[in-house]
Amino acid sequence: MLKIIDGQILAEKIKNNIVQEIAKLDDAKPNLAIVLVGEQADSELYVNLKEKEAKKVGIDTHLYRCPEDISEQGLLEIIKYLNKDKIIDAILVQLPLPNKINTDAVIMSLDQNKDVDGFHPKNLEKILNNNFDYLMPPVYAVILEMLNSIDYKIKDKKVCIISNSDIFSNPLFHILKHQCAEVEIIKVDDKNLVEKTKQADILITAIGRPKFIKKEMIKDHAIIIDIGITKQGNKVVGDVDSEDVKEKADYLSPVPGGVGPMTIAMAFKNTLELYKTRRKVKSL
Repeated sequence: MLKIIDGQILAEKIKNNIVQEIAKLDDAKPNLAIVLVGEQADSELYVNLKEKEAKKVGIDTHLYRCPEDISEQGLLEIIKYLNKDKIIDAILVQLPLPNKINTDAVIMSLDQNKDVDGFHPKNLEKILNNNFDYLMPPVYAVILEMLNSIDYKIKDKKVCIISNSDIFSNPLFHILKHQCAEVEIIKVDDKNLVEKTKQADILITAIGRPKFIKKEMIKDHAIIIDIGITKQGNKVVGDVDSEDVKEKADYLSPVPGGVGPMTIAMAFKNTLELYKTRRKVKSL
């Protein structure tokens, strides 16, 4: 019988811990700058949610709204300003950015010590070198937290990551290998896709293809973590056909209500960690 990994409940636990830590601070609250370009409805929704939830946990947010037609250089100037701003502990650039702006260039321009998403090349390099003393990108931390929440030991387990993004999949590969799992990255157009996914004890999918994963593609008692998000009308749909796999999989992170709320909570956790590092606050 399929069990749901409830991201809302797990996110609340993480945020409650953050509230308790911030309540013990003698100094100013952590400050998170959010950079939003344009007026894309989804991005507006996510940013409003992040601001609302940040306020609940005691993190001060500073929203920098940029017009859709801002130049790449103009955006880089804003990042440069925030990098130098002593008040700002962490910076979050809401993605996606307009096509005319080089997302990699923007991420690279961030001060690596304020990079809340952890995707600056120097931060990713630490992961690739198995250095986990620093913060981890929220989406990777979410995956580990979800597996931990069901007390699942991944040592010697077969993990398949279906992704079309090397930037996403390569660091995750190293994180899971460090946990002694047997990991394979698969492209969605792999001719042996089904043969490979059927061997996976843990299937992680991030391809943005609604209800793509069916029961004939998974192993009995598989654990599926669905990171794919597609908007269909007013609904948000994941990569997994939950109705189709419910008699075969053991655990599934749902969309919505799975990775999404936890990623926000982990971003706040990273904000607090960046704050403590910058201000030399000892662990509370």
